[in-house]
Amino acid sequence: MSSKLMDYFNKQPRLGVLSTANKEGKVDAAVFGSPMMVDEKTVVMGLGNNRTFAYLQENPNAVFTIMEQGATLADWKGLRVYLKMKEHATSGETLDTYRRKVAEAAGKEAAAMIHASVTFEVGEVRPLIDMGQGWEKSV
Repeated sequence: MSSKLMDYFNKQPRLGVLSTANKEGKVDAAVFGSPMMVDEKTVVMGLGNNRTFAYLQENPNAVFTIMEQGATLADWKGLRVYLKMKEHATSGETLDTYRRKVAEAAGKEAAAMIHASVTFEVGEVRPLIDMGQGWEKSV
């Protein structure tokens, strides 16, 4: 992966959709603005005690989709970032540090909603609309 990916992934403001599935294959999709790419292979985020977190505990695979509207469909930009949860923390220094950062950026109420910090490894990156151009030419 490259620093170009990190720059695009972390660009604000932006929203994305994190898609997960449980062990039976039941899918979920949730809107998030907070995931951050901390190095070229690692994404971290905070989650509530919710369906997304429950599904990740059953099946660690996920996709984070970032979309930017264009004038026409062909002008839309974005990525599909395939992730695998490597670890999560529901207590301890990792979670406390993450909550402090969220409190500074979004307020104490937002930080209080975070049940777990989650660390993902980036597996694959694909364009939002894949026409064989590679992700680098789609952002």
